[in-house]
Amino acid sequence: MDVRAQIVMVFNLDKCIGCHTCSISCKNIWTDRKGAEYMWWNNVETKPGVGYPKHWENQERFKGGWVVDGKKLKLKALGKGPTLANMFFQPNMPKIEDYYEPFDFDYGNLAGAKEANDQPVAEAFSQVSGKKIEEIQGGPNWDDDLSGSQIYAAKDLNLQDKQVIDSYDSMFMQYLPRICNHCLNPACVASCPSRALYKRGEDGIVLVDQEVCKGWRFCTSACPYKKVYFNWNTGKAEKCIFCFPRVETGQCNACAHSCVGRIRYVGVLLYDADGVEAAALKKDDELVAAHRGLILDPRDAEVRRLAKENGISDQWLDAAVASPAYTLVKEFGVALPLHPEFRTMPMAYYIPSLSPVLSTWGDTHKLLEHGMIPALETLRVPIGYLASLLSGGNHKVIEEVLKKLIALRVHMRGENLGVPADPSVIGDAGLDKASVQKLYRLFTLAGYNERNVIPAQQREEQDPQRRKQEAGFGILKKTRGSDK
Repeated sequence: MDVRAQIVMVFNLDKCIGCHTCSISCKNIWTDRKGAEYMWWNNVETKPGVGYPKHWENQERFKGGWVVDGKKLKLKALGKGPTLANMFFQPNMPKIEDYYEPFDFDYGNLAGAKEANDQPVAEAFSQVSGKKIEEIQGGPNWDDDLSGSQIYAAKDLNLQDKQVIDSYDSMFMQYLPRICNHCLNPACVASCPSRALYKRGEDGIVLVDQEVCKGWRFCTSACPYKKVYFNWNTGKAEKCIFCFPRVETGQCNACAHSCVGRIRYVGVLLYDADGVEAAALKKDDELVAAHRGLILDPRDAEVRRLAKENGISDQWLDAAVASPAYTLVKEFGVALPLHPEFRTMPMAYYIPSLSPVLSTWGDTHKLLEHGMIPALETLRVPIGYLASLLSGGNHKVIEEVLKKLIALRVHMRGENLGVPADPSVIGDAGLDKASVQKLYRLFTLAGYNERNVIPAQQREEQDPQRRKQEAGFGILKKTRGSDK
């Protein structure tokens, strides 16, 4: 067993209001510069929809992720031979049109235009070419809130029944915030000929070494989530860095810190690195169980011993014990990985959203006859849709999670109204009163330090006095106080 530590994020989709505050925070800090105008390391998509970049889930087109080849994994995009043959050309990479051409407006023309019969306007121009744009064709959230449903929502690959968006009785919508998943088996890292991408041993964050990157762009093609971008100005690859300068000092990510709905939880998970490859080889409908099987109990004495042998400090182990991510992902199993069938073992997790009951099933007030417990097939968001998105098509996994979430609401509703619910409701969902209270607090009342349990990095383990003695005096290359 090779025990490693990973800092992860969990998203509660039931609480996301689609305000894009997280996207703006990330944009203002990390990608507000030349060459990165079109990059949104954090973005919020409306589902059903095609997302950003458009159709990123279509791996028949973009060839991202891994596929099983006999008893081993191989990159879906290119093998060793094709990689060499396509070194200077990427056939599967998204074009700028798949993202959007970043634009700005010539506001100076409003004040500086010459006198004329018509009022001046602020015309749009491309931030890439500088040329005038006659008609804006897209943006980072062009299909927000189901706009253009017949064009975008109808083309969602997860939507099996396209007719549900044709009727208000069956239409549904939810938000999907996305960052880099900092996967355990990252295809971007495996695809880079220059080995510029790497996964940090201390916290599992996947980064790009800008000094090593040669701009081959294999990482962009290989990432099935399309969260690696190409900076056209610097000629380098860039991606979400999980705000590691903040995380290293115990602060939470900018996106999580600014989240209005408080939907994000950040914490430490311990996992068995030796089992990653075997887990990724499982069948699609077994991947969620295999993924959970990799996560280790931080309270287990043997796990802690092996973790310490690998250099994981007591501070990190204690943080793993208090981690909300462990509670949601492993302990109660209500948080699921996004598209596990891509086999990258993503380390960002999502709690599926509950939804209203379909009006086509009759009067909602009839639910009172059943103690306000809706049948899963009456929920507006189809089970099959969530299964395609979060469980590799495994309906049973989604049903188990939704039963727990419904039981939680039914029980707490009864507690708050003074009419206790039938104890079998939570028992049938695999919960008890203590676990219900724990989940309820995490979902509703948890403060900042409960939702974000982030241990600071310990970069220097040696005695500082001894290190001072070893460092010596050094040699000045120029006279102090002069430029010579």
